[in-house]
Amino acid sequence: MTQEAAPSVLVVDDDERYRERLARALTRRGYDVREASNASEALASAKQDSPEYAVLDLRMPGPSGLELLEALLAVDPTTNAVMLTGYGSIATAVEAVKAGATHYLTKPADVDDIERAFARKEASSEDAKVNPPNEVPTLARVEWEHIHRVLQDCGGNISQAARLLGVHRRSLQRKLAKYPVPR
Repeated sequence: MTQEAAPSVLVVDDDERYRERLARALTRRGYDVREASNASEALASAKQDSPEYAVLDLRMPGPSGLELLEALLAVDPTTNAVMLTGYGSIATAVEAVKAGATHYLTKPADVDDIERAFARKEASSEDAKVNPPNEVPTLARVEWEHIHRVLQDCGGNISQAARLLGVHRRSLQRKLAKYPVPR
């Protein structure tokens, strides 16, 4: 692909290492990639030159990915946006899709996942990696998501999160050492 013909992608994530790794991988796949670490940088970039695709982190300092999504779609409603998060839940996935996201992926999503999500707009529902809309998460999955959301709100401080959750610090550490509970 030539640079003029390359589809443009705006990658927005406050995690610099993940953002740069994703941008390099997308560039290798032939995309014209622009990066932003927060919503205001992303919106300024989109106003200069609206991207065809956007990869947005849900939780960032300042305006969230959902707020950014609405602003990006106000600039250009044809932008194909994929929402990423480290702490996914069915409720936030539904909220992101209702706001206009093409797809919702949990981190660490790789470039193949993101390209499939970009293609989802045109793909049939059987090709898309989506949970059925009526699927109810297990209680264990809801607990796992809640624990990680509280931990993120505490800035990764396990002792503070344990106090807020009303559990012993070591019990919380054991739960965190386990893999995510399947949906």
